[in-house]
Amino acid sequence: MTSELVFVGLGMSGTGGMTVDALAALKECDKIYAEFYTSTLIGAKVDDLEKVVGRHIDVLYRSQVEEEEDIIEDAKKMRVGFVTAGDTMLATTHVDLRIQAKEAGVPVRIFHGVSIFTACPSSMGLQPYKFGRTVTLPFYEMNYRPKSPYDNILENKKRGLHTMVLLDIRESEGKYMTAKEAIEWLLEGEAQWGEGLIDDRTLLCVASRVGSPDEKITAGYPRDLLKMDLGSPLFTLVMPGDLHFMEAYSLVYFAGAPEEIIDEV
Repeated sequence: MTSELVFVGLGMSGTGGMTVDALAALKECDKIYAEFYTSTLIGAKVDDLEKVVGRHIDVLYRSQVEEEEDIIEDAKKMRVGFVTAGDTMLATTHVDLRIQAKEAGVPVRIFHGVSIFTACPSSMGLQPYKFGRTVTLPFYEMNYRPKSPYDNILENKKRGLHTMVLLDIRESEGKYMTAKEAIEWLLEGEAQWGEGLIDDRTLLCVASRVGSPDEKITAGYPRDLLKMDLGSPLFTLVMPGDLHFMEAYSLVYFAGAPEEIIDEV
């Protein structure tokens, strides 16, 4: 058997989001692993993916991927596929796995997939090079809300940059932070720290199920968004920085943002 580790990004939604070359490579694999704790493939289950690929797929938990031993040991003896939603190399755990394969002398191939980092700005009509540091909002638990997400979004805002806010998911528990929970997180954070990140006139953008047939993009002010139907998980939140006039028109035309934002750019 051929020794190899094949990384495949499945894209955003369904079993047809991967490239033709990626599907062909998976069909050649002797064993396939998958992880969905960093991101979830919308609109498809593992069974659906197995039917398309024609192979059994072993789904791993975070600890199993981070320990790496089984994956690397298998890849020394056979062609092993490792599939994830989105683009496979955007998680540090996967980069570490690639490094471990290199150190073990295991050849690696990578098939990239469409990721939220490009799909979300594209759907909203926002220019990707105007985004600052991406921020992840964790679930508010045990009366603890870390301040670092607030600080990082505020730093982007001061620089006039857009911020993509990824929302916490716990795949094993079937728990996904909603856009409304994220907005409330930010409003409560402002009430707690009061450094001017967000108020009732701050424009926010919500993306629901990006890349799927029921994708929904909504833009508006915080209190208004809390009253709207924003779609279903998975959600991504964007706080725009300084808008170009074409970005403003895009948010009005394609996300339902208040028309007054056009006059403000």
